[in-house]
Amino acid sequence: MSLGPPRVALFTDSFHEVNGVALTSRQLDAFARRRGLPFFSAHAGPATRLVQDGSVTTYELRRGLFSFSVEKDLATDPAFMRYLGRTERALREFRPDLIHITGPNDVGLLAALAAKRMKVPMTASWHTNVHEYAAWRLEKILTPLPLHWRKGASAWADRELLGIFTKLYGAAKACFAPNPELIAMLEQRTGKTVHLMRRGVEIELFHPDKRSRTDGVFELGYVGRISSEKNVRFLDRLEKGLLARGKPNFRIVVVGHGGEQAWLESQLSHGSFPGVLKGEALARAFANFDLFVFPSFTDTYGNVINEAMACGTPCVVTTGGGPKYLIKDGETGVVARDEEHFIQTVAELMDDPSRHRAMRLASREHAVENSWDRVFERLFEQYALVVEQYPSPLREPAQALGAAVRQ
Repeated sequence: MSLGPPRVALFTDSFHEVNGVALTSRQLDAFARRRGLPFFSAHAGPATRLVQDGSVTTYELRRGLFSFSVEKDLATDPAFMRYLGRTERALREFRPDLIHITGPNDVGLLAALAAKRMKVPMTASWHTNVHEYAAWRLEKILTPLPLHWRKGASAWADRELLGIFTKLYGAAKACFAPNPELIAMLEQRTGKTVHLMRRGVEIELFHPDKRSRTDGVFELGYVGRISSEKNVRFLDRLEKGLLARGKPNFRIVVVGHGGEQAWLESQLSHGSFPGVLKGEALARAFANFDLFVFPSFTDTYGNVINEAMACGTPCVVTTGGGPKYLIKDGETGVVARDEEHFIQTVAELMDDPSRHRAMRLASREHAVENSWDRVFERLFEQYALVVEQYPSPLREPAQALGAAVRQ
């Protein structure tokens, strides 16, 4: 008997927030709505509610008194398991073929336990190196202690948390990761085949035509959380390095918010802080940048890299994490070997308009090869394979597996 498109229950650790996981989750929700796919969209929200809208069921859970902030609008609730019974009832009504989690936080752990108890196959995508973020935070908290103590505690936290998190992913029937480094790490630790899950970009929204600035100032842009794990204090060293090279005609635009914002505002004499931007305002900001500078070593992917390139803005990134896999080194941007190389690269591009112009054109051409629809079509193809191999006891027969996905 044939089956209809996979009935997917997504439990994401970010949806309303401003970060890459939230963006991907919202785009996946929108894809399911466009294609009329049966989809259960579960995440934390301002109120607890269960709403049916076409083919999509939205399930939001309000975090309670025990929740605490991880970074600005990012939070977790250690008492989230109080929703287990409610969640299992909602899932029985939806009848998922599989449950997909995006991380080892309160939402993901709730979903993993429900999947185990209900014997529904689980898939898991790795989006954020939470263990590295936690290690960064611990080292910062322990600042009063001697350096070797801080480093030792940070390394211990990184190692132990990675072990815990990868055990959770080992319970999944299929795993997804955004870059080759993480695929290799997860395969080694879980013994499973891990699939590449790239992210798309809205090439109509993020477009070079949104550029309007004509002031002649070379604008360097950063978009993301203004927090320690993003290595944003490097922007101060970048400013000082450019000034030391006799290049004062620049501006550093820092888009976003976070715990390091006040420090950066006090340090950057050439800085501008427009806050969090979304939609058209964000697209205009990307298009008006002359160069996108991304000093993070911890990002597993970096949606902002694709968005910048779609706007024709070349990127300078570090050797750490996933962003280096998104650019063509020397064509759409540069992978900086170290801080000195990073600063020198920016200075050279400021002095070489023809090379900079060629990179702008190449960046746009490279970005248009991606689209969210194609990314999610491939994802649903993998979902279909999981459903065929691991039948859910809640499954209900329908027609033509995958047909609706390819419409």
